Amino acid sequence: MNPRRKKRLLVIIAVLFGIGGSIGLVLYALQENINLFYTPSELIDGKGPNKEKPFIGQKLRIGGMVVPGTVERNEQSLQVSFKLIDTGPLVTVRYQGILPDLFREGQGIVAQGVLIEPNVIEAFEVLAKHDEEYMPAEVAEAVKGIKHEKPKYNLDSGN
Repeated sequence: MNPRRKKRLLVIIAVLFGIGGSIGLVLYALQENINLFYTPSELIDGKGPNKEKPFIGQKLRIGGMVVPGTVERNEQSLQVSFKLIDTGPLVTVRYQGILPDLFREGQGIVAQGVLIEPNVIEAFEVLAKHDEEYMPAEVAEAVKGIKHEKPKYNLDSGN
């Protein structure tokens, strides 16, 4: 092989490896910042046609309604625990901090956190909707096709 061609080939290979390495590092860095949105039903039953469930330790966002009577506050700390529901199973959210002013039972919220058990999320951020008209884009998309039906969980009796 001609030395000139050999040098060009080595430069092209080096550039391709550099670009490939850069893309790999960017994807690895972005992997930490990807938060998938789930409803309580999707978290428990699985999401999509393959019914894929998140793994323990995965960062995610979850949206639903705060079940009346489930908000528990620790008297000694800012630890709060409450349950979320959409049309199916309940999911427990634990949060350490001051909740938004608009947070209340029966209110729609979005929590961002880490899945610590199959139905328990340790949240590091809780967002409450700001008026009756507003709905986060992910929640609106998730409930768009849902037929409105009474939840399996009886909100009045606490069961």
